Amino acid sequence: MGSVFGSKLKISIFGESHGAAIGVVIDGLPAGETIDLDEVNRQMQRRAPGGDKTATPRKEADAPEILSGMLGDKTTGAPLCAVIRNTNTRSADYGNIMSAPRPAHSDYAAHVRYGGANDVRGGGHFSGRLTANIVFAGAVCRQILKRKGVDIAAHIYSIGNVLDTPFDPTFIPTELIERLNGEKFALVDPSIEEKMREAVGEAHAKGDSIGGVVECAVAGLPAGIGEPMFGGVENVIAAAVFGVPAVKGVEFGSGFAGSALLGSQNNDEFYFDENGAVRTRTNNHGGALGGITSGMPIVFRAAVKPTPSISIEQKTVDLQNGCDTTLSIKGRHDPCIVPRAVPVIESAAAVAVMNLIL
Repeated sequence: MGSVFGSKLKISIFGESHGAAIGVVIDGLPAGETIDLDEVNRQMQRRAPGGDKTATPRKEADAPEILSGMLGDKTTGAPLCAVIRNTNTRSADYGNIMSAPRPAHSDYAAHVRYGGANDVRGGGHFSGRLTANIVFAGAVCRQILKRKGVDIAAHIYSIGNVLDTPFDPTFIPTELIERLNGEKFALVDPSIEEKMREAVGEAHAKGDSIGGVVECAVAGLPAGIGEPMFGGVENVIAAAVFGVPAVKGVEFGSGFAGSALLGSQNNDEFYFDENGAVRTRTNNHGGALGGITSGMPIVFRAAVKPTPSISIEQKTVDLQNGCDTTLSIKGRHDPCIVPRAVPVIESAAAVAVMNLIL
């Protein structure tokens, strides 16, 4: 399976949603880096299930157990391995999908790819549960990056048609970054939260789900990082972000909207700031030009699809009997995974940026 990401810093993710545990091995971390495990756990809890009405009621402690790679509070330079125990599984809920794949889920594609040997309980290795591993790896990387002057923050850009205020792409205030980094329902404009919750509640009441967009910013990266063509900043970050199971699109800067603009509208004019640094007056390029950082914040958005597991009856196929059938999904599922995706997107970006700067 392609569950390894990175070149200079590699993460390898293992486990299944209803197995004994999930986990991650991080190879390539610098030795002697102090890691605050309380801060790691704080980031883990932002993603953890069972803590919000928009999330699955499945409760898991999501407490990482470090098996190697740290001595006291410092990295040793050896691979850092952490496991997260699964303690609250209800595999019986998935009995009706063993031969009836869920529409929009990996069930059918994985069945074909692995000859029916894949574990479908809770989504198995394809489950969003495994994003806890990404958050752990990202929480470690973010502490190292912060000491290098690099900060990462994300927010719920939208749920359905309800929009938050976007980042100012030319300047991300430190106080905003710190606030968002500590929130489970992260919004630039907190007053929009009620409308977003109403949209989730309406979908959930119908047995349905709803998607949205997460906007993420990386501030503090100097100009000149990255490579042209296939080793660009966008390439590396997008590859990591697409490792999040529900992500179906990634755009940087003005993104797809920029394609409708004239060059005179989309181009970002350069100037020298008061410290003599080259900046741009706007940031439609999203912080990267030719795959290389410009010194402006990296700003991108990730589209998160609605949760495939819904209780509304849907048409599917019976793989065992070779006929069409219908499926109503049981179990505990998120009516909207966007709030929990925020720390995951931040963490994926952190792992990607570590690969770029090491």
